[in-house]
Formats: sequence, C-alpha cells, structure tokens
Amino acid sequence: MADADADADVCAICLGGMVRGQAGFTAECSHAFHLRCISASVAHGNHDCPLCKAPWTVLPAVNAPPPSSSSSSRQVRRTYQDDEPTVPAQAAAANNGGSGAGVVLRTHCEFPALARGAAREHFAVLVHAKAPSSEAARASLDLVTVLDVSGSMAGSKLALLKKAMGFVIDNLGPADRLSVVSFSNNASRLIRLSRMSDTGKAAAKQAVGSLVANGATNIGEGLRVAADVLDCRRHVNAVASIMLLSDGQDTYTAAGGDAADYITLGYNGAGVRPPAVHTFGFGTDHDAAAMHTIAEATGGTFSFIQNQAIVQDAFAQCIGGLLTVVVQEARLAVTCLHPGVRVREVKSGRYDSHVDDDGRASSVDVGELYADEERRFLILMDVPTAEDAEEVTGLVKVSCTYQDAATGQAATVDGDDAVVQRPVEVTGVEPSMEVERERLRVAATEDMAAAREAADRGEHAEGGRILRRRVAAMKCSARAHKDLDCEELEDEMHDYIGLVEDRQQYQKFGHARILSGMSSHRKQRAATVGKAPGSGRAAYATPAMKKMVDKSREQRQTAAAPAPQPKRKHGRGQQPDSKSGTGKRHKKH
Repeated sequence: MADADADADVCAICLGGMVRGQAGFTAECSHAFHLRCISASVAHGNHDCPLCKAPWTVLPAVNAPPPSSSSSSRQVRRTYQDDEPTVPAQAAAANNGGSGAGVVLRTHCEFPALARGAAREHFAVLVHAKAPSSEAARASLDLVTVLDVSGSMAGSKLALLKKAMGFVIDNLGPADRLSVVSFSNNASRLIRLSRMSDTGKAAAKQAVGSLVANGATNIGEGLRVAADVLDCRRHVNAVASIMLLSDGQDTYTAAGGDAADYITLGYNGAGVRPPAVHTFGFGTDHDAAAMHTIAEATGGTFSFIQNQAIVQDAFAQCIGGLLTVVVQEARLAVTCLHPGVRVREVKSGRYDSHVDDDGRASSVDVGELYADEERRFLILMDVPTAEDAEEVTGLVKVSCTYQDAATGQAATVDGDDAVVQRPVEVTGVEPSMEVERERLRVAATEDMAAAREAADRGEHAEGGRILRRRVAAMKCSARAHKDLDCEELEDEMHDYIGLVEDRQQYQKFGHARILSGMSSHRKQRAATVGKAPGSGRAAYATPAMKKMVDKSREQRQTAAAPAPQPKRKHGRGQQPDSKSGTGKRHKKH
C-alpha cells in the first residue's frame, strides 16, 4: 500500500504526477486532483469526492467550457439545500447590538406661511425619515458574493479582490452567513452558505484563495447561481443581499442584446424578485450599463471602482451598511388634512410611490434602512385659499409602518402634521432650506439622466449644456450657495460636465461615473462613484459605513507601509561615521 506522501503527489483521477507549478486542488478529504481533471465534474454540479464520496464544503474555482445557447442546462435550477443552520434570532440579536429608538419622521413646508387669499399649485412638503442609530440591534445577514474570475482578472486585479474578500470575511459576525460564487465561462459555488464562525471564515478564505483567473465572462450565470443559493435556503436570516463584481463585458448573457435582459435572471419560478444586488464595476473596461441595470432592477446600488486599489474600500462601504440593517418593509403613508388639499406628485427617485386618483392620499415604499440612514421625499400638492377666519391650514398627516429587522416586530410611527400659517398678508418669509436642498438634488439627478441620454446618442455638447444650465440654476439659489451639501452637489455636476462633453473621456469612464452617481442619488444610498469612498463629504454614507471604510483604509495603509529598519548597534567606544554610517573606534590620547 502506498504511503500518504506518495498519494499526495498523484492526481486521484488521472494518476498523473502533481508537478510543481500546475494548477491543483486538494480536497478536505485529502485527495488531490489536477484542476483540469476535477473541473468537469464540479462544473456539472458534483460536489462530492469522486473517490471516497465525502461531501465537499469548499470547491475549486473551475471554468467549464462555454455552454451552448440551445442547451437546456442553462434553464435548470440548482438545489443548494445544504446551508448551515442560522443562529436563533434572540441569540443573534444579543450579539448584534442593543435596543434603540424607532424611526423618526419630520415634515418641512416649502414656506411656513401663505397669504390667506392665495392658492398655490405644486406647493412642496418634504417628508424626512431617519432610521434608528447604530446602537440598535441589527439583523443577521445572508450574503452571496459573485466574483468575476475571467482571464482579464489575472494578476494584480485578482490579488486585490482576494484581499478585499478577506476583509469582508473578517468583518462578518458569527451569526452572519456567506456563500462565494465565481464565474468566467460558467459559474461555480465555491462554498455553501456558511456561518462565519472561526471555522467558517477559514473555509471561506481557503475558497477565495483558490480562485484562478481564466476564460470569458458570464455574468448572467453567476447571478443565476447566486439566486439559486438564496432561493433554496432551508434556513433564512432576516437580511439577504448579493454583491457582484465584474471587470469586463458579458460575452454570454447580453451579447448583441439588451442589458435589460438581466432583469429576469435572478427571478425564481414563482416570479419572486431576489434580494438587492449591489454591483461593482472594476476598472474602466466593465459593462457599466449592464451593472447599472442589475442594481436598478433589484434595488441595489452600482459602484464604479475607477482606481482598482480601492476595491477593498468599496466593499467595506457596502458591508458597513448591510451589517447595520435595522428597518425592513418601511412604507410612508401621506393623507391630506384640509378638504381642499390635493397631492399632485411624489418625487421618490427609485422608490415605488403611489398617488390615489382623487389626490387625497399617497404612499412611498421605502424598504430596508441601515442604521442612521435617512430618506427625503418631496410631496407636491395644491393648496387652496383659506377662509376668512382660517389662521392655519392643515396640509398632510404622515405615518410610517415598518418591521424591526432584529426582532421582526411591526411598528408604526406618526410624524408631525404639515401645516402652514394663513395671515392676511405675508412679508419677509424665508423658504425652507431643507426643501430647497431637496429640490436642487432632485432636479440635478433628473438632469444627470438627461445628459447621459444625450451623450449616449453621441450628442455630447447637448449633454454638457444640460448640466451647465443646472449648475447656473443652482448658483441662482442664494440660500443653496451657503449650504455645504449644495456646494458638494455643484462640484459633482462640474465633474460630470467635463466627462460628458469629451467623447473619449465619456466612453472611458464618464459613462460609468455618471451612472454610479445616478444610482446613489436615486436610492439616497452611498456608492463608490469613481473616487475613493469617504472622499469629500461622502454623500449618504452612514457613520457605520464611514467607520468601516476608515478601518479598511487603515489596514491597506499599514500593509503598504515599509517595514521599520532595525537600529544598528555599535560597540563600546564606536561612533557611526558621518559619511559611511559605519562605526569607527577612536584612539584614546
């Protein structure tokens, strides 16, 4: 019988030697294989050792041959029903923070007073919702990372991705669960959905360390595998999300087609939409339109990582939010108070909103909120003239229903009623800065979309004119000129002008920059917009997200710092020579 060392030097499938430098894989059962030998078996869904039949929880990164477009295997749903059991909710909540206050609602009227005899159309009321602080208990997370390992990821890109994934793994809690999916020509689940205990983290890091870059890019298959992992869970954590990173153009899913085809990829047989997919365009060659479409369709954000070195910071910002989800299924309800008030429109960005046919009520579906996260929505309404004795007109009543993510308990909060004073005459009334700031942000986001559409048609000069007109309008707002948020928004618009007007710059990275900016503003959620996370005033970033980014940046800087040189010891009676730095012995006189 051969000894164990001899067996380890032979591939258990082809019986050929395991030569140094060849890609190989050693399973948990200690059987070793050439990567090329085991890849076909794993690519077809076999996750047991072909020799001893031991089940594998860590799989090799494999790249199967491209599937035929007519193959029915592309439509087969996988059944990943091997996820590790979750931690009981009460124990998880105890480890994830304490109790905190609930959602806070406020309203701000465009003007505090209207003349009694004046009627106003499209009068603006801002509804402002803020989630509980990071001291509140958070819900545990089920996270699937979908990672591009196509040939273009070879070298420094893959090395940076592995470090970024190591940071993600280190910062997940013991009640959080992680599954890693890689894709190139095909897609593979490298590790089942596992709790991030010490054992789980070690297995996850081993899986990430096994990644090898080669092959083409099949984003759609990666998304399908991720959706299957979450669809087939036997146990469920309250929060679930997908992080997708790619550096190239999809050579399968949308080749020659419409990027909107991605919308249906993650839906299961019942037509249930998957959790939010947060997408990361890595470098300047990725398919920004496809990545933006995926994020928009699922309620995620699209981040553009222009500087490859900051990929870990981009991941850090994302998980800094995902690890602090405190509110789910939030829904704002707006009801008119005065019988003559009618809601005309709700400016809600990418959040679904509804206005009743008679204009007497409206609503906004907000969904999940991270700790300390804020949402602002403009409600535009018609306000009638007041009666002779009417000193105050009640406009709208606002409430929010939601579910505490950690406990699952339902809650309802009411905000202050929005009212305006109705004097006979109005003089010297200042408009609300809160409303003005939101008006400018909404208008800027709409013009960003219009400028992008013009540039996509090749009308770069027109795209620039749209943005320049918006900047000019912002400068006309005297109150906004003194506001830090408005100044930052104006600077952002200036950046986009240069990127949109220059055809080469737009095609290289302007398109991705403006799409990621739109994604962030429409969701009112932090995303990496070309620059490093945390640069500037970091729009929408919560304290927890900023803290996680700072942690990542400090870790990267420490790793990049040169090792300190040991001090040289000099013998007794020696002094360092000022020219050569060597010690000299001086004679005594």
